[in-house]
Amino acid sequence: MRASGIPRSEIFFTSKIPSSVVKGGYEAAKEQIDKSLKTAGVDYIDLMLLHAPYGGSAARKGAWKALVEGVEEGKLRSIGISNYGVHHLDELEQHIAELKAERGNGGIISVGQYEIHPWCARSDITDWCAKRNIACEAYSPVVQGARWGEKSLVKLAGKHGKTEAQILLRWSIQKGLVPLPKSVTPSRIQENAGLYDFELSPEDMTELETDEYSPVCWDPLKSGLDN
Repeated sequence: MRASGIPRSEIFFTSKIPSSVVKGGYEAAKEQIDKSLKTAGVDYIDLMLLHAPYGGSAARKGAWKALVEGVEEGKLRSIGISNYGVHHLDELEQHIAELKAERGNGGIISVGQYEIHPWCARSDITDWCAKRNIACEAYSPVVQGARWGEKSLVKLAGKHGKTEAQILLRWSIQKGLVPLPKSVTPSRIQENAGLYDFELSPEDMTELETDEYSPVCWDPLKSGLDN
């Protein structure tokens, strides 16, 4: 990042409190924030997420409190969560209310980050976030290539003269998501950006709907509140 020559103000830098640290609660998360700043060599982090809802209720509340303090201290610009199920989100809302009563500020959930694609649409999560104006980021939006050759994808790619990856990324955008494709290949990075000269019709979007729940990554959302 420093070697790029791009001004810091033009870079949006995201980091996470690892799930193993979330388990340690407030003190562990507080320490991790400072460690992340030092490792990255930056004065602030634009977005810090709790990586997964592990550790139990008290640990999750403590880790969130550490993020809230990080914002207050200018170390973090915004905060959010990753891989929280609806039951974890409901609990976090309660924690925010408790922290507001205890210390005057419970923090704001700015972002929720999840694996989301047509085979893992998570409508319960996206609806929960949409009602609260929380941005949803979608990781693995092209399903790590595991669905190349699917009939619906091939059909829509041919119809629009686009790649299957572009169809999936366009689906994410039209769902109101922020897709997070990963690539180190310049041609693929350019391809991933070629999404704004076409639009999927309502029929196209319906074509991509499935009843599947088939995540390709880990799935902490199903973990219990005591985990």
